[in-house]
Amino acid sequence: MSETPFLQALILGIVEGVTEFLPISSTGHLVIAGDMLGFDAIPGEVFETSIQIGAILAICTLYRERLRAVTFGLFSGDADARRFATAIILATMPMILLGAVFYDFIVNVLFSPLVVAAAFIVGGAAIIIIERLQIEERVTEVEELTPATALKIGTFQCLALIPGMSRAGATIIGALIAGVERKAAAEFSFFLAIPVIVGATVFDVWGNRNAIESGHLPVLAIGFVAAFLSALVVVKWFVGFVSRHGFAVFGWYRIAFGGLLLAYYLTRA
Repeated sequence: MSETPFLQALILGIVEGVTEFLPISSTGHLVIAGDMLGFDAIPGEVFETSIQIGAILAICTLYRERLRAVTFGLFSGDADARRFATAIILATMPMILLGAVFYDFIVNVLFSPLVVAAAFIVGGAAIIIIERLQIEERVTEVEELTPATALKIGTFQCLALIPGMSRAGATIIGALIAGVERKAAAEFSFFLAIPVIVGATVFDVWGNRNAIESGHLPVLAIGFVAAFLSALVVVKWFVGFVSRHGFAVFGWYRIAFGGLLLAYYLTRA
């Protein structure tokens, strides 16, 4: 195998780690970056979904004490731990169900650069509008989420099935509308990523299991490590940034980037 797939995997891993937990769509960036790099070393979406596990490992590392407390709290009957787990389960269910039903349509139809570009712009405008509404913040911690609020956020998360909309972005938009404080909204989107991404990876790897070869493993490993390390840095910065400045800057970035993508692909067509 030439060096090119390894370098491409490194670049895509960094793109994944930097964008996964920001409301700017990691899938959208990976689709665009993969298209520009001509990356085709691994079949299907196996590479993209697998390196997301590296980003998830970063969340598990950064929030290990909190996740450990929730895990042990469930066994000891802690009320906060039960609310936390219930919120994650309820918010995860809508996306898993819709994703399973529309998987083929999403992969075969929606994974298009033009769809991604349009979704970037629409999602960016939504973030800016919602930030300007200045909705009253009634929830300041993830453990305070009610089942109804968690389910509402999970319903918004389904928008992320459209490449370019952003899972983090859709989740955060839903949380802000539901009156969740910015830091708690960001953290809930982190925690929601764990079951969603792990489930998507298992589903995609299993579906492409006959096409995966041992020679693919080094490429996957490079992307995995790059995603893990870059996510470690970005997540810590992101929480502090949105606590002070909000999410509007990411909305403007999405609109600008989406506009550039539309211009690029329309002129290339």
